[in-house]
Amino acid sequence: MALDPPLPEVAFIGRSNVGKSSLLNALVGRRIAKTSGTPGKTRMLNVFLIGGSHYFLDLPGYGYARAGKAQRAAFRGLLKHALLRQRLRGVVWLLDIRHPPSTDDRAMQEVLVEGQTHVLAALTKGDKLSTGRRRTRERELREELELPEDQVVVTSAKTGEGIADLNEAIAGLLSGVMQ
Repeated sequence: MALDPPLPEVAFIGRSNVGKSSLLNALVGRRIAKTSGTPGKTRMLNVFLIGGSHYFLDLPGYGYARAGKAQRAAFRGLLKHALLRQRLRGVVWLLDIRHPPSTDDRAMQEVLVEGQTHVLAALTKGDKLSTGRRRTRERELREELELPEDQVVVTSAKTGEGIADLNEAIAGLLSGVMQ
């Protein structure tokens, strides 16, 4: 799939129900992605042209328990295609700050490491924890995932926490500053 005009791309990936659509909407300041209380709503690659300068690629959530074998295989193919795109500058990997990385998250981490993909980890649902607990979970996840501090941003689509920082980090990805 060739996007016209050819512009830099950032892919958004994460488990089903991690808050991907809500975070995308918070990042652009308007509703571009459909939100739902039902996990697994995004079933295909959604593409959003942002400010005429770049694209956000919204991939379906992974790890959805009710996804059949064919759906999981289709997701793997879509992911492989997205990560090999010539104009992909990096991935925003969403993880729920309240939970340890799942088996699916670990598998995704391996795919990202193997592909030498530039990664920003957005820890979602930060508003659900106290400030102290949030700091502790951020440190634990950063260590567990072996990511440097500048590649991890605690966010809350509900309160707006971390949205400006994440937008700044994405701008760094797009400009090639993050190597």
